[in-house]
Amino acid sequence: MAREEDSALVAEAKKIPVDPVTYSYTERDVILYNLGIGATETDLQWVYEGDDEFGAIPTFGVIPQFHASGSVPLDWLPDFNPAKLLHGEQFLSIKAPIPTSGELVSSARLLEVLDKGKAAAVTSVVETRDKSGKLIFENQSTVFIRGSGGFGGPRAGTDRGAATAENAVPKRAPDAVVEEKTTSSQAALYRLSGDGNPLHILPEFAAIGGFNKPILHGLCSMGISGKHVFQKFGAYHDIKVRFAGVVYPGETLVTQMWKEGQKVIFTTRVKERDAVVLASAGATLVSDSAKAKL
Repeated sequence: MAREEDSALVAEAKKIPVDPVTYSYTERDVILYNLGIGATETDLQWVYEGDDEFGAIPTFGVIPQFHASGSVPLDWLPDFNPAKLLHGEQFLSIKAPIPTSGELVSSARLLEVLDKGKAAAVTSVVETRDKSGKLIFENQSTVFIRGSGGFGGPRAGTDRGAATAENAVPKRAPDAVVEEKTTSSQAALYRLSGDGNPLHILPEFAAIGGFNKPILHGLCSMGISGKHVFQKFGAYHDIKVRFAGVVYPGETLVTQMWKEGQKVIFTTRVKERDAVVLASAGATLVSDSAKAKL
């Protein structure tokens, strides 16, 4: 839906139809994703389909929608260059129990386009449903395209609740901290869940992007930290992160978590470089998560 203050360019872009994308998967794909974000052979509920508690780690919700989100056209932006695109933020809302196999259909559309002057900030929304039409996931992805500003319209975004919350870190020690060393092959494994961007596997491609070696997928870092929140505090309705820095496979991620009512606010750093990689991050717990393992 167009905002009154949208430029004509953006108003027209919001009318461009985007075809739905179907994602078919089996329990094997769920296990592959869980392994890709660091589940181990001892986490039977995540790696053994015969376990009574077998299921997907909640951040699996970013996987069925991935190609739908990527199909939202951006080439209408002035001076658009895909090489100048950065994944800025991701919000996932889990609307129903996650099936461990089946067929899901994702429909994407432009939600908000901001003119940041020297860049554009584009947020798309993807609704993922099962074959009956039941809503399973909603994702909101924000990308920044450097060099594509100056088209007019709003500079600041609207308040979309948990999707845009700043999640300021409390001024006290964290309630829980989890450290996890990624493996040197983490990106090579995670890419099998659908993100085949060569930035994460080809050294020469990473070099073009200014990196001295392939980097870990931002959504993989989000998944690892989302797993930490789940392990410490239990199930959550939604999770949001801002991608603040890069992770190289083999580095150690440290997730610091603060429980504030029904929300867990968290920050993720690379231990070796003391660099923040996930910021303004938070997850809204489900009300019956008192059985969480603290």
